[in-house]
Amino acid sequence: MLRQVAEGVLVHESEFCQSNAVVVQGRGGVLVIDAGVLGDELACLANDVSDSGQTVAVGFSTHPHWDHLLWHPGLGAAPRYGTARCAATVRDRLSNGIDARRFGIPDEVPLDLLGLITGLPADAARIPWDGPEVRIIEHQAHAPGHAALLIAERGVLIAGDMLSDVLIPMLDPTGTTDPIDDYLAALRLLDAVADDVDVVVPGHGSIGAADQVHARIDQDRAYVHALRDAHALSDPRVGLSAKPGWEWVTDVHERQLQHHAQTSERDGTHR
Repeated sequence: MLRQVAEGVLVHESEFCQSNAVVVQGRGGVLVIDAGVLGDELACLANDVSDSGQTVAVGFSTHPHWDHLLWHPGLGAAPRYGTARCAATVRDRLSNGIDARRFGIPDEVPLDLLGLITGLPADAARIPWDGPEVRIIEHQAHAPGHAALLIAERGVLIAGDMLSDVLIPMLDPTGTTDPIDDYLAALRLLDAVADDVDVVVPGHGSIGAADQVHARIDQDRAYVHALRDAHALSDPRVGLSAKPGWEWVTDVHERQLQHHAQTSERDGTHR
């Protein structure tokens, strides 16, 4: 079920990892961002759009992870975009197909239309469509070609897999030589627009109001600093305070901590 979070901006929350699909109403149809995960939920989203008397004009994937690359025939054959680097990464990763079992993809996930996105020009600053301006804030945190999207006139920031109340910053150790610096750089980009944001929509987790935008940026930055400096971590998303069902995030943290310690020792930068 779609629920409105700002004028002309609606969100559908999946049962899978509390994933958020976003629908933005335009003049000639809607923009669908990160369409969803489970097949019945994708079908429900398609029906909700149809029942509203609109069609899907454009799709967009914020980054090249499988759960943000899905689609449903009921959403139509609208062009689906991502950043140039995101689309190139998708092509490379899907060139030999996808091993659903290895990625832990549930049987209820339809994979027929997975990853059929077109890369926008490398210097594209906005999503091309007939609707409110959607600014692309590209960075390299979490995944190559990751994009946050700012709908300034609606006060909405769609953060992709950042600024979550349940997920810690998940770094991409394979993407660049310094994933920590990349993550901090991305947070600076989001911080620069935060004063204009009334609603933040993470890829997974709860929608945040205006008073949560800077708080979530600060929380993510504190996590990355603690990881970088090997400091004791105080983060409600990790350990005994983690939300029920999200205990596995602590395992992610332990792996990241171990990987960074090994990398720092190898590079002679251990603190």
